[in-house]
Amino acid sequence: PTPPAGRSRVTLQIIADHLSVSTATVSLALRDSPLVAEATRGRVREIARQMGYSYNRSAAALRTDRTNIIGVGFHDITNPYFAELLAAIDGATAAYGRSILLGTYAEDLERQERVLNSLAEYRPDGMILCPAGGSTADSLRHLVDAGVPIVQLSREVPGLGLDFVGADDRHGILQAMEHLIGLGHRRIAFLCANESISTGRNRYHAYREGLTAHGLSIDPALIYFAYGTRENGLKGIQQVLDAPAPPTAAICMNDLSAFGAMLGLRHRGREAGVDFSIVGCDDVKEAAQWFPALTTIHNFQNQMGAKSAEFLLRRIAEPAAPQQRLLLTPELVLRGTTCPPR
Repeated sequence: PTPPAGRSRVTLQIIADHLSVSTATVSLALRDSPLVAEATRGRVREIARQMGYSYNRSAAALRTDRTNIIGVGFHDITNPYFAELLAAIDGATAAYGRSILLGTYAEDLERQERVLNSLAEYRPDGMILCPAGGSTADSLRHLVDAGVPIVQLSREVPGLGLDFVGADDRHGILQAMEHLIGLGHRRIAFLCANESISTGRNRYHAYREGLTAHGLSIDPALIYFAYGTRENGLKGIQQVLDAPAPPTAAICMNDLSAFGAMLGLRHRGREAGVDFSIVGCDDVKEAAQWFPALTTIHNFQNQMGAKSAEFLLRRIAEPAAPQQRLLLTPELVLRGTTCPPR
């Protein structure tokens, strides 16, 4: 078949006329409907491909009030933890014919507002959000008031009544503290503490709780406040090692900061798992590949991402359904970066 000049002019009617079928048949075939015989579906798709037909998503959205787009707002995808969450969301939503539209905003509240407003302009059927540090209920209120179905993932802004999927951060850090204290450590640092995000608050407070439960003092000189990046992990370990009474172990906010801390130890001629203990949090794929392999807290991010997609698809289908909240229980994964104090 010869398409008319300009691919944009190829319509369902043109394809239908070429095949001597109805436009309804063409439409159903292009959506892979079982109402159309498989042989006919194949013919329609092949002719559409040859003619250069492009599905008009905007027109379809006007007809159905659905775009089949899921907006995803993340503060960071350079952290492999969030890349793994995104892959899990994409896999779960693709199975239901949804496409992902991604926006990122670092830890910048003004940029977050711009990005979320831009995502909303595409009229997504719903959004999965991991809010930037310092976000408040007011940061997301306009989306909630506009009726956009939203699921919060990993990080949570309280006071909005939104569905949430995350990890029980307190449980994970307390496991790590029990492990280190059980090895004999009494001077334990916390790297990249951050109270502007829910995960940071939960993990830092659990660290303090673990010390107190064992009668150990909380020493501000062993706490480094920052976002959890490789650079901050490297800076943080060097700062706490310079404390008057330095630590023999450190719990890190996430695996990225743990990788930085391991490099920082090497700058000082020391090695994790030999003369210092490091525990990360998240268990990204890279953690098992480091040398030594990183002892860390596994947060089940594949299940977390998939569950957030399931929650959102349910919320889209049933806007008035009761709020859903899921905390997955983390597991401590022992590898090569912890040892008794020397």
